[in-house]
Parts: sequence; C-alpha cells; structure tokens
Amino acid sequence: MKFEYSRHWVKKQRFRTNITTADIEYTIMNSAELRDKYWPDALNAVCRIPPSGRILKVVYKRKKEAFKIY
Repeated sequence: MKFEYSRHWVKKQRFRTNITTADIEYTIMNSAELRDKYWPDALNAVCRIPPSGRILKVVYKRKKEAFKIY
C-alpha cells in the first residue's frame, strides 16, 4: 500500500512514535469501511492492534493510487 500523509499527521507523528506505518496498514486491512461523522468523503478504520491490544482509529481517504491519512 502507498500512503500520503496530511500536514497534520506529519506534525503529530513526531509525538506518536509508537504508531508505525505497519500499524496503519493493519488497521485499514482488518477493519470495515466506516463513514466519518464530520467529513462525508472520508472513511474511518478502527481495529485492535496485536500484541499491545491498543485500539487504533485511522481517518483516511482513498485516492487512485494511494491512501491519504489524516
């Protein structure tokens, strides 16, 4: 999977070092596509990440060749 990142996520990624690209990919692959409450064209993915058991929510949009992470 190819990912594009928003400026917001790039800034927040410095403080969220334990969330890796593999975690984001796992969440998108193992979750149903849920509509976002505020953005009609965005999708949500919510999944529990093994082995830590952390619940991760990813807000993304599908592009032709990549996923844009918000």
